[in-house]
Amino acid sequence: MKKKTNSKKQLEFSFLTQATIHQNKESWFSKAEKILGISNDGGWPDSFGQALHSISTSKTITVVSLFSGAGGLDIGFHDAGFKILECNEIVPLFAETLALNSREGQRFTGTKVHCIDIKDYVPEVPHVDFVIGGPPCQTFSAAGARAAGVMGTDDERGELFLEYARILKLLNPKGFLFENVYRIVGAQGGEPWKRIQEEFRQLGYILFWRILDAADYGVPQFRERLIIVGLKEGEFLFPKPTHGPDSSDNRPYYSARKAVSNIPNHIIKTSDGLSGRHGYLLNDIPPGLNYSFYTERMGHPQPIFAWRSKFSDYLYKADPDVPVRTIKAQGGQYTGPLSWENRYFTIEELKRLQTFPDDYKIVGRRQKVIHQLGNSVPPQLARILGISVMNQVFNVSYPFEISYLRNDEQLGFRKRKSELTDVYTKKAKDAIEKTKTKHEGCEVSKLKDCGSGYITISSDLSYKMQKSLSEDASFLYTYMLNQADWEFSIRPAGNEGKLCYDVHINIPEFFKKEEKTLAIQCAVYSRDPQSLLAVWKVLEYFIKDNFWRDDLVQVFGYYQYKRNYLIDLKLVDVELASSDFWKVAKKITSGDGIGEITTLKRIKELWGLSISDEILLNALGMMKKIGYEIRSHNTNKQIRPGKFLIPYSFASLNERSLQRLTSL
Repeated sequence: MKKKTNSKKQLEFSFLTQATIHQNKESWFSKAEKILGISNDGGWPDSFGQALHSISTSKTITVVSLFSGAGGLDIGFHDAGFKILECNEIVPLFAETLALNSREGQRFTGTKVHCIDIKDYVPEVPHVDFVIGGPPCQTFSAAGARAAGVMGTDDERGELFLEYARILKLLNPKGFLFENVYRIVGAQGGEPWKRIQEEFRQLGYILFWRILDAADYGVPQFRERLIIVGLKEGEFLFPKPTHGPDSSDNRPYYSARKAVSNIPNHIIKTSDGLSGRHGYLLNDIPPGLNYSFYTERMGHPQPIFAWRSKFSDYLYKADPDVPVRTIKAQGGQYTGPLSWENRYFTIEELKRLQTFPDDYKIVGRRQKVIHQLGNSVPPQLARILGISVMNQVFNVSYPFEISYLRNDEQLGFRKRKSELTDVYTKKAKDAIEKTKTKHEGCEVSKLKDCGSGYITISSDLSYKMQKSLSEDASFLYTYMLNQADWEFSIRPAGNEGKLCYDVHINIPEFFKKEEKTLAIQCAVYSRDPQSLLAVWKVLEYFIKDNFWRDDLVQVFGYYQYKRNYLIDLKLVDVELASSDFWKVAKKITSGDGIGEITTLKRIKELWGLSISDEILLNALGMMKKIGYEIRSHNTNKQIRPGKFLIPYSFASLNERSLQRLTSL
């Protein structure tokens, strides 16, 4: 008879511990813990690693580590008993971390650290037993897909597996372990994945691969990765999960709360709290959710963001009772995981969430440390893989027996991920319902129905709204806000000018008032290209004050989704109508070719322009200077040289946009 529980939280997450029915038997990992004398407290992965290393085989099994990063994979294989002879890492700061931990008396004592481009790297040793490593994954990551607008990319970094293969050919090891993001399997219709397999097979390796979730192996983080093991001969089975519903004894996942407990000499500073434009938003977000809590789709009464307009880790607040989502390398001011205590995690806590040892030294300031942690394989996952390789490939026995997955045995982490999403969606709706009373009667500061003011725009795309004329004022704006439409005019400050162009906008459905779609008409009395930026800055200012939206992207939506708005730029002035720049501005603003990766040749064909590539590039560069986002290989490495992506038909860059500092 099942034991009843009154705990709502236990019911909510029951699928995490009871999704699969197992016999009540002890798992291989639980037996290993007992034999090794490991207590199940915060920081136990490091204790496990130390205990493993203490019983390491007397056999010397040598390894070369490629694309080593901060050494996450190296830690795991070292603890499993491998001797790492050399490692290679191109980023100087990361190599410095490896070198610091390779000094006498440190974890990797005796390991030779090479800081060199993998294309120029030639191992100093003639032969090793095994090779480990995974090339940079940005090419096939979710971030890469967002940057390039496609699943997978033509980024040259996607070719680095060829260098991996070159070194395998030089060293001729018995086997290797290759790690990368799971998206590589389906990127570009699977073509890169086919090429990778073929390259390794031509070297005489039999390939065994699975997509694994680190949380299934004692990491307090849901982190899916592709693991390939290549062998000259023999067979390889992947280890049975040590934690979660797929483990033999339904062992609970290693929770975030437990992971960050008992950190020696841990200090949390008051400065660890969030601030700035979005910092206060974290307070109302329930643990386990992110910025999507503040979207119309989720039902928030004051939606600030458009659906999927941000990365999933934006304002992501960790749930203490389960593992956190994947820790990312590139973090911004509001990039999670963030603590359920409405603050940033400390570096010590992030190391625990990635299962790095407390005493492992990582060089650099906070953001550089996060970059190294986010790029790493969690050492605890690496330990489990390492002992599996030791056991099966090199016939090393342990005082405990490792259980392995059958080739046809499926893991359930994808299903659990979907179920967890459902849990948090319900959690968000319940939280929003409770806060509705809090927002009732709370109106945005409504502007007058009509009026005027001045806007000053700086070269870095920052702007200032002001009521009276000043020496630095750029443009005078006037406005009239009606129920179904808004009317604006933009003129040079202190100069009437004549009508040069107008912009007509049909706004998305969420602006509907009394079943009428809001239309915006803006008449511009200036030939200055910056006047077009003024149109969008003024509009953004009024929308933020009237509709809670954070910026124009949140108004119009993320570019990879179907546009539900229309914009028409009409050139009235004859001189403008004949200008190549303004012809380009008209096409972009009207949405022609927006959201597609294309070439200059295709752009000219689509836009009906008979101009040189140089003139078109100059025009695109000018559009970028006035705040329009133009992506190329120089701005986003995931885009192949010679190709371009214009995500939005409006100016979306601001003074905080790093892209404004890059050229086409």
